Amino acid sequence: MDIKAKIEEVVNKVKNDKGFADKFQKEPVKAVEEVLGVDLPDDQVKGIIDGVKAKVNLGGIADKIGGLFGGNK
Repeated sequence: MDIKAKIEEVVNKVKNDKGFADKFQKEPVKAVEEVLGVDLPDDQVKGIIDGVKAKVNLGGIADKIGGLFGGNK
C-alpha cells in the first residue's frame, strides 16, 4: 500500500466532501478505512490520520471547513 498516495486520497476527500470531512472529524479511523477499503488495526491507521491532519492544517483547509480540527479561525 502506498501510504503517501492514500494520505493524498483522504486529504482530497476531506477537502471536497463536507460529509466525509465531518465523518473524518468524528471518527477518523472509520473514515480512513472507508477510503482504504479495508479494516485495519487503529494503530496502523493512525499514521495516515496524522498525515491527513498535517496536510489539511498546513493548507489552511481547516478554516474553510469550519475549523475541523479545532484550529484557529
